[in-house]
Amino acid sequence: MISKIFTATLYGINGKVIEVEVDISYGLPSFNIVGLPETSVKESKERVRSAIKNAGFEFPSDRITVNLAPADVRKEGSSFDLPIAIGILASMGIVKPEKVKDYFLAGEISLDGSIKPIRGVLPITMLAAKEGIRNIIVPFDNGKEASLVKDIVVYGASHILEIIKFLKNEGQLQEFPPSDFSSKDLYQDQILDFSDIKGQAHAKRALEIAASGGHNVLMIGPPGSGKTMLARRLPTILPELTYEEAMETTKIHSIAGLLNSERYIVLEKPFRAPHHTISDAGLIGGGHVPKPGEVSLAHNGVLFLDEFPEFKRNVLDSLRQPMEDGFVTVSRVTHSVTFPARFMLIAAMNPCPCGYFGDSRKACICSASQIRKYRSRVSGPLLDRIDIHIEVPPISIRELSDNKQEEEGSSEIRKRVIKAREIQKKRFNDKKIVYNGQMTTKMLKKYCVLTEGGNRLLEKAIEKYGLSPRAYHRILKVARTIADLDEREHIEEHHIAEAIQYRALDRRILL
Repeated sequence: MISKIFTATLYGINGKVIEVEVDISYGLPSFNIVGLPETSVKESKERVRSAIKNAGFEFPSDRITVNLAPADVRKEGSSFDLPIAIGILASMGIVKPEKVKDYFLAGEISLDGSIKPIRGVLPITMLAAKEGIRNIIVPFDNGKEASLVKDIVVYGASHILEIIKFLKNEGQLQEFPPSDFSSKDLYQDQILDFSDIKGQAHAKRALEIAASGGHNVLMIGPPGSGKTMLARRLPTILPELTYEEAMETTKIHSIAGLLNSERYIVLEKPFRAPHHTISDAGLIGGGHVPKPGEVSLAHNGVLFLDEFPEFKRNVLDSLRQPMEDGFVTVSRVTHSVTFPARFMLIAAMNPCPCGYFGDSRKACICSASQIRKYRSRVSGPLLDRIDIHIEVPPISIRELSDNKQEEEGSSEIRKRVIKAREIQKKRFNDKKIVYNGQMTTKMLKKYCVLTEGGNRLLEKAIEKYGLSPRAYHRILKVARTIADLDEREHIEEHHIAEAIQYRALDRRILL
């Protein structure tokens, strides 16, 4: 008897429908899985065999053929265990084959028949709903994650016997009601806050501008000046994720296996801080079966690269394409997948190898050639994609111990950021971009209108500092954001003056 069950395999951040066909026929005992299964799928034979036996059923001593259609798509992961096992039981007549056609199934099976959670349940459930299937059975621990999808009934199971009884109308499975998306009170009881940072008004202002306009930032300062503290608090001043952003971000984290029954949706802006020893595949994504990298896990959030020049040159240069396009494509011989990668890059570096160049408290021991070599590790094309370069000086003990002055908290800063972003949302309503930092050269001419004084100051700065056309465009973008924070239609002289202050490397004040 032949049975057919629907499941899915992951393909990028989406799923692809797979039909599991099981045929049990007379012949020498064998168990074959065909249809381009990867190793983890081939190994399901032993898990399924033991699970069926330990559930109290006699495993058929006939010829078993499992076909995963379409046969030209590679199948990977342990989520095929459950549909294969139920398919065999349907072919044995233990459950009715016509009954299982109404359900999408996905799950990993233990040797004792219990069902373990899998990664990628959200995109699989979204695919099932898109295909018009209204019921899905998933591992119990994945139930809340699957319930984020509307217009589909989600059942959770902890053991294969529960599913068998349910399909035979002899028992019930746990049904998960649709989850309501709500990010209210997300910032209450926030552990990190900008009020924790003493001083550094210049750096805080720069990060506020960066958050408002979606600009990338490079912070340069000695060890202990607070660069990491500033970067880790940046997500607290960013607007909350919308429903669409939260679902897209959750899909990526689901595929990477970072969700569980407690944290089944990503509501806060992601913050990723990989170590400088990371490989290009770890940062961009890759592997035999492509998985999302850190740039995709930081989608709609912040990617923080501390010790910027210590990263391998090829790893840093691989950032250029996703920073420009907002996505990354991983190509293989047989296929290619695309992962979203729209993030804010916050990089931090020391001014020299020892870290104390320009520090009045401690002498630098680096030679001029060592400093040039250290800074040359970051390529010019990558620096061109960073709008704001700021110096973060060390904080004095007096400033650190001053408890009289109240520092502004994240909630107040976030209100200004949200207001500036609302202005940009209206401005780019009919465009494919969202922030000032994404503007093209053509858009700069239309939206970055300078007053006469602002234009004069910018011309003087270009002549005095020898700024390149790329730096000119970056200054305009940052100035446009500063003007939005001031709720000004045109870019005025003081907006240009402040924007120039955020081009430390172009003005060569650190060389």
